[in-house]
Amino acid sequence: MLWPLPKLEPSRPLKRIALLTSGGDAPGMNAAVRAIVRTALERNIEVFGVQKGYSGLVHGKFEPMDRSSVANILHRGGTILKTDRCDEFRQLEVRARVAETLRARGIDALAVIGGDGSLAGAHLLEQETGLPVIGVPGTIDNDVYGTEDTIGFDTAVNTALEAIDRIRDTATSHERVFLVEVMGRSAGFIAAAVGIAGGAEVVLVPDSAVELADICHTLRESERRGKFSSLIVVAEGDDPNRTPRLAAALGDLGFQARAAILGHIQRGGTPSGHDRVLASVLGASAVDHLLAGYSDIMLGVRAGEIVRVPLADIRRKKAMSNDYIRLAQTLAT
Repeated sequence: MLWPLPKLEPSRPLKRIALLTSGGDAPGMNAAVRAIVRTALERNIEVFGVQKGYSGLVHGKFEPMDRSSVANILHRGGTILKTDRCDEFRQLEVRARVAETLRARGIDALAVIGGDGSLAGAHLLEQETGLPVIGVPGTIDNDVYGTEDTIGFDTAVNTALEAIDRIRDTATSHERVFLVEVMGRSAGFIAAAVGIAGGAEVVLVPDSAVELADICHTLRESERRGKFSSLIVVAEGDDPNRTPRLAAALGDLGFQARAAILGHIQRGGTPSGHDRVLASVLGASAVDHLLAGYSDIMLGVRAGEIVRVPLADIRRKKAMSNDYIRLAQTLAT
């Protein structure tokens, strides 16, 4: 999809901006970095890349970036700026010192690519110090409030689907039940998408109230229709033992059940065309929004348009309709 770029008039003079990627890496982050750098340079703005996310801000790891800094990175997964978790940045005095460091370097604004935690950190920095910030949602989990899509989600779904298609071959050959755990933290967006596209008989998301008896009923109904292999997609949630434990419980009830945990393979790899375009559009638009005087917002997409989401709203929970879970089950039966 191509999202129309908002028409904005410059109103804030910017000479230098800083840019960082934070939190979990996501395919497409490099495309967003490239878009921000090259758009800023086109607008005669100097760009400094911050190494290792907020840790780089705290410890002063800044590097000037030019067009060659972002050459040939569109196809690369991960982030060339690296990323890190930074507990130090949670401290008020540390954020104040970071703002002083940025201003001492002549940096007028900060662009942050990351998930809800990273964007919440940007919000605190702006609220406490007045430094202009803008966010771009980069996370495979697609759990950021206010946007229908996040950079990396499409690639993660396709990566998981490739694995699931292979697992189904084995499930069919051995007439087994496979429980495939996908990432997504406490959200079930990857699981729902993969469940629909992968033909799963059962999809379990963190908020679902599906009981073991319900799962067994679904599997028995499949057997009654002559289908002796089934696929259950499980969102990782907060319990690292949920999938193996469920596989063991099904085994005790007579099913040939196996667990497959896909893990971090979903976070890496070449970004899809969709994620490259999304990242490029949001990254370029982030620069123009800073120039137009916007701050303390994240740019997202909704109903085919680029939208501005207050960073104060980022901590709100993004809801997912159970219709997707029901659809997956309807189509698989």
